Amino acid sequence: MSSTPLTLAERRERQLAHDDARERHRAERPSLLAPRRSIDELRAIADEAQTRFADADTDEVLAWVAEEFGYRTAVACSMADAVLPHVVARHLPWVDTLFLETGYHFAETIGTRDAVEAQLELSIVDVTARQTVAEQDAEYGPRLHERDPGLCCQLRKVEPLQRTLGEYEVWITGVRRDEAPTRANTPFVTWDDKNGLVKVNPLAAWSWDDLLGYAAEHDVIVNPLVNDGYPSIGCAPCTRRVAPGEDPRAGRWAGLDKTECGLHT
Repeated sequence: MSSTPLTLAERRERQLAHDDARERHRAERPSLLAPRRSIDELRAIADEAQTRFADADTDEVLAWVAEEFGYRTAVACSMADAVLPHVVARHLPWVDTLFLETGYHFAETIGTRDAVEAQLELSIVDVTARQTVAEQDAEYGPRLHERDPGLCCQLRKVEPLQRTLGEYEVWITGVRRDEAPTRANTPFVTWDDKNGLVKVNPLAAWSWDDLLGYAAEHDVIVNPLVNDGYPSIGCAPCTRRVAPGEDPRAGRWAGLDKTECGLHT
């Protein structure tokens, strides 16, 4: 039996309560943060955990993250779907969820970001480049992504994320082993030497069907582009539809000798 739809006033009241709870958490957040530990301490934690959680499950890993790192945790989400932040927020409500606002996103991705922020118990942090797209075009020329996609990703994704991650001890990604051959050996926990913190991949052992099944079971938001032939979604100029049977990431930087933006390499 379906429930009675909420009235407009009830939806507004629910949204206001949701937003108020987020603001109260933000006010309390400083008191919940322990001092950031040293690189050597964090590396030792990562090395021990990589072995301990080699055969763990998602909830076991995330329960450890919540206890070990608390709100020195960041979740990275591309907004192809909200499964990862949904899973993490069950252990860390109002966890910081980093969205790389490159200036090149599909409108559907921005819409997904806004819907996720409105509905889930998380705190969206927009991560932006030092330059606007117009400023980058002025310095490097228009359509840098066509001429030097590696540099464009470095400027609009890698460097901004690295700068932002300096506040945290661990970052959580949605990398899965089935996404590409380059990700086949992804561990649940590892040391991220590039960014100087622990990296956790709690969905590493999930399949594409696992992800969609979780989204359906828990009514989690999925970017509408996923059902329009985009199983992997990046910036609009560098992402195309994927034909049936193609590798899920075949639509990223198609025709170029590039398979990763640099965040996970």
